[in-house]
Amino acid sequence: MKKIVISTGGGDAPGLNAVIFAVVQASHNRGWEVYGSRSGYLGLLDHDELIRLTPDMVADITSMGGTIIGSTNKGDPFAMPIENLAGQVEIHDVSDRVMKTFDRMGFSCHIAVGGDGSLEIAHRFATEKGMPVIGVPKTIDNDLLATQLTFGFDTAVSTATEALDKLHSTAKSHDRVMVVEVMGRDSGWIAMNSGISGGADVILIPEIPFDIRKVCDKINENELYDKNYAIVVVAEGATAVDHDVIHKGEGETGRAEVVLGGVGEWVAKEINRCTGKDTRSLVLGHLQRGGSPTTFDRLLALRFGATAVRLAEAEQFDHMVALAGDEMVAVPLADAVEKRKKVPIGGDRVRTATEIGISLGADIVI
Repeated sequence: MKKIVISTGGGDAPGLNAVIFAVVQASHNRGWEVYGSRSGYLGLLDHDELIRLTPDMVADITSMGGTIIGSTNKGDPFAMPIENLAGQVEIHDVSDRVMKTFDRMGFSCHIAVGGDGSLEIAHRFATEKGMPVIGVPKTIDNDLLATQLTFGFDTAVSTATEALDKLHSTAKSHDRVMVVEVMGRDSGWIAMNSGISGGADVILIPEIPFDIRKVCDKINENELYDKNYAIVVVAEGATAVDHDVIHKGEGETGRAEVVLGGVGEWVAKEINRCTGKDTRSLVLGHLQRGGSPTTFDRLLALRFGATAVRLAEAEQFDHMVALAGDEMVAVPLADAVEKRKKVPIGGDRVRTATEIGISLGADIVI
């Protein structure tokens, strides 16, 4: 009998529970056992935090948001923040403790569900510690290069688009500019997809540094067509020309990246200063991570989970499940975490946006 341990790391995303469901069901049908590691690798540091997952336990979780085994974005076992007796936080490498628990429990495979950070940790365990690992791509940002899509992205875009739909009426009623900041970190996929679908006037993404004067030009241009309001979508990692990324600092100890946020408010203030129009900013934030997964994300997550078990059966470790066209394939984890996927400036989305009159805050030549 094989024993699998599954973990969910990084920020939560709609569809995590569907992956867990598929892994448990597909494993059970093979006569295998599945354990869940709470809060990323915590369960593999403390076996009391390992949960035996059975078909009965996961029977109704496919449509649920979040993850029943918890997640964390500051739980890297190679650099774990641990409080000492003096109350000070120190960084320790506890990866050997993880491996001891893994071996003692007799696990034959670790299915690591996460984004680039979590999958990079999984890849280190595979290459440096010999852990048999299968990766499953998870991020609402859709920025993993080795897979066509990640689950959670479609739900996040749907949430953002619905918000834009609702903001049109209030912006129009008050002749107001509404600036909506969405997630995505260094990639503009959520901003681009929701902005086009939600009828934005301006979309600002990290891939294209923007000129605030060109943003204001578009808003003023609306007045020529008796459109006295505007919707501006800005990705949290977008930057103005000759400006740095706006962020909130390092965040909690153990967190690998700075906490982005604030660019929406900055853009709103600049628009008000430049145009004189009543301008408000709105940060969608974690609303994009919450709620039930869309049908697309639910199906994609189920397919990822079932394929991960097939890869475990074939012992194709140090690989990640990926979507290629309409097929599930295995790609090396090294390729999956090599670099992040960006919105191509010469791609169809950018062409579509410019051709239907959306400003990207820059002169785009395609």
